[in-house]
Amino acid sequence: MKVLVTGTEGYLGCLVAAELIRDGHDVTGVDTGFYAQGWLYNGVDLGAMTLRKDIRNLTVEDVRGHDAIVHMAELSNDPLGALIPNVTYDVNHKGSVKLAELAKQAGVPRFVYMSSCSVYGVADGVVDEQSQVNPQTAYAECKAMVERDVLPMGDDNFSPTFMRNATAYGASPRMRFDIVLNNLSGLAYTTKKIAMTSDGTPWRPLVHALDIAKSIRCAINAPREAVHQQIFNVGKTEHNWRVREIAEIVGAAFPGCEVTFGDNAGDNRSYKVNFDKIASQLPGYASDWDAERGAQQLAEVFTTIDLDEATFTGRGHTRLKQLEHLMRTKQIDDQMFWTKPAGSIL
Repeated sequence: MKVLVTGTEGYLGCLVAAELIRDGHDVTGVDTGFYAQGWLYNGVDLGAMTLRKDIRNLTVEDVRGHDAIVHMAELSNDPLGALIPNVTYDVNHKGSVKLAELAKQAGVPRFVYMSSCSVYGVADGVVDEQSQVNPQTAYAECKAMVERDVLPMGDDNFSPTFMRNATAYGASPRMRFDIVLNNLSGLAYTTKKIAMTSDGTPWRPLVHALDIAKSIRCAINAPREAVHQQIFNVGKTEHNWRVREIAEIVGAAFPGCEVTFGDNAGDNRSYKVNFDKIASQLPGYASDWDAERGAQQLAEVFTTIDLDEATFTGRGHTRLKQLEHLMRTKQIDDQMFWTKPAGSIL
């Protein structure tokens, strides 16, 4: 199958591309290159030839001839959405819907969209794919709006599928340290201390990055009737943890790490998610990883590369810091488009 994957230079994208190539698919990537310098270690054996382009500038000809599109390239995380909400809506909502429209116009039969369990926001009890969404941030609102707008586009010739990932964790060459388990693991290795400012009572579902890649492979390979206009929570029901439990799991994986907690504060997002649908209805999918194994994987990677504090806290692996740098140095404009290349004579 010929597959176009957007965001191939991202934390998840580089793993997804390698997974699909290993499975025998012909993969082409699209990435704007905001995070190109963020390479932590040599950890993927295969990479896709990647078109350097903003998704807002893609054309029908860019997508024509593909059998499927896996769309992952959006502005990632809640602090970034708070910093530039208008641009977040422009890229994550309008840009994603436009890409789906281009795909349908070009005759691409499958469109797999990387959504998020963050659409549930704050919820009492356990939520599933039938639950009402309650997004609390610009990032989550955009995810919900893309689902709302693209799902009805499905017909006999165009089949959209929506993957609501739990909070990702685990090692990737394009590492992110601005997501909870990865961040706590970086603290544990570089400082030997996890000092939580909150009491850690909110619930978070977690899923390993390689399990996300596996879910995409399964969605691409599944019979059309299994995934057509379907929403899947990506993760495992047993892998809902309180934030304090995540901190304790990480602390145990890093010998000598001290873990402390503070008072309840700030972030009120808390939700437990049911993942039974993906386990029963997506052929071939089962989660292979848990938080303990993922934390141990990170401990091994950090030891191998001797992760230092400057790398852990630097902009190369933190989305907000990198984009703030690009904006401050005017390498990108206020709409998040690249400006004239440095040293260019054009």
